[in-house]
This record gives sequence, structure tokens and C-alpha cells, in this order.
Amino acid sequence: MKKEIVKHLTEDFESYANQTENGIEFWLARDLQHLLGYTEWRNFLKIINKAKTSCETTVHIVLDHFVDINKMVKIGSGTEREINDIMLTRFACYLIAQNGDPKKEQIAFAQNYFAVQTRKFEIIEQRIKDWERLNARHKLSLSEKELSELIYERTGNDGDFGIIRSKGDQALFGYSTSKMKKKLDIKQNRPLADFLPTITIKAKDFATEITIFNINDKDIKSGQQISWEHIRNNKGVRKLLLERGIKPEELPPEEDVKKLERRVKSEDKKFIKNPDKLKSEED
Repeated sequence: MKKEIVKHLTEDFESYANQTENGIEFWLARDLQHLLGYTEWRNFLKIINKAKTSCETTVHIVLDHFVDINKMVKIGSGTEREINDIMLTRFACYLIAQNGDPKKEQIAFAQNYFAVQTRKFEIIEQRIKDWERLNARHKLSLSEKELSELIYERTGNDGDFGIIRSKGDQALFGYSTSKMKKKLDIKQNRPLADFLPTITIKAKDFATEITIFNINDKDIKSGQQISWEHIRNNKGVRKLLLERGIKPEELPPEEDVKKLERRVKSEDKKFIKNPDKLKSEED
């Protein structure tokens, strides 16, 4: 997600934030509906109901985070009518975002925005970068698993995948998988992709997806043909990167994805364990 988009969305989400007399942040559901790109209230209510179920699952009281209210809105000609709305804590908004479609830019942003306790732009931006890298790594794992199963199905040899993947890396980086690990000071028993930047992870995934598509589309059966196919696709992706001034073998390694994943999960657990609550009228 581009820095300009993150900055714009941060400002947009902050502009709709409210505070109770006790200083607890909350958002109104009708506003959040707009922020998350839902056009119909009834459809958004379905997401809210799923979020309430998630709230119960995490052993929190729904009424501490979802409070039904009524408010007056103008409908034209100076007249008003009463409509239903819901006060939502940051935790409630987080659960709603988690139950939305992360392919939607606003929801992907919201999943990270509401997960961090501070609204500093730099922290939100870094959280989204981490989230995108984790998603890219997970997607590559799925693609490589699919390719591995496809190779075994066609060749009957479960050792072919590692060889073919290394040849693909040779075509993409100009170095074999083993040599890239040495170049980036990565232990040989760790996956190369766990230390690559997001752009390179996505490049590997794109080449793998093309290989999978062509194996099926062209009904490629032999291991040698699959290897040639994967090499060509990685060379094609490398050519595109070089044309855009990106040399994948010269990009520095990034934080171990496993450590990154543990940190992000830890942040989420802390937030989920003790979120701010809306005080009831009785309190």
C-alpha cells in the first residue's frame, strides 16, 4: 500500500473518531460503513453481527464494545428522522475489519489501523508494510505447495520440486538458492523467501503462478519441461524487474518472517486481551 494512500486513510479514519466523557475512543457504525466502503447498511450489519460473535469468542462482553443508539439525521427540507446506529470501540472496529474482505484496500488498512493502540502515521505505515510482507510470504507458500504437488502428480518424484525451484531462483537472481543464502548470510536450513523483501517474494510468487498455469494449460508432463517452463518464467519476471531498475539479487535481506509473524501476533494478542471498553450508563 502506497505511503500516500496510508496517510490519506489515516487522516480519514481519524476524522471520524469520537471520545466518551471518560476519554474512550469510539466510532459510529454508520461512519465506519462509509470508511470501509460498504454501500448498504443491511449488508454492513451482517459483518457487525459476525464481529459480535467474534467478540464473544474472545470472552469479551458484547455490550462493552457495541452499544446501540438512536440519532437524528437530516433528510432534506429542514426535516429530520431518527435512525439506528451503534457506538463501536476500537476493538469492535478491529473485529469488524477482521470479518471483512482484506482484498478491499480500506479493510486491509482498517485491520492494521485498529490493531495498534497509537494512531501515529509512521507506526500504522510500518504495521501495514509488515502485514503486506507476511501476506506475500503466505501466498508464496501456498503457490509453492501447489506447484510441488503438481510436479509430483506429473513426475512421481517428490525431489524434483527443490531442484526446479532452485533453477527458478538461478534464473531470477542469477544465483542458485544456496548461493543466494550465502550472499545474504542466511542459514542453509532456512527458506530463502523468509528473508526476502516483499517485492522479491511477490516476484517469486508471480513466476510460480505462471508456471502452475502453463503446466495445466499446456498439459506439461515431464520434469525437464516443467523445469524449462519455470526457468523461462523467472527469467521473464527478472527482465521486468531490471527494466524497472530493480536488481533482485542486490536487495538487502529483511527481518526473518518468523520473528515478524510472532511480533505481529503478540501485538494482536495484547490488544485483544485488554481493549478499552465503553462505559454503560449504569457505570
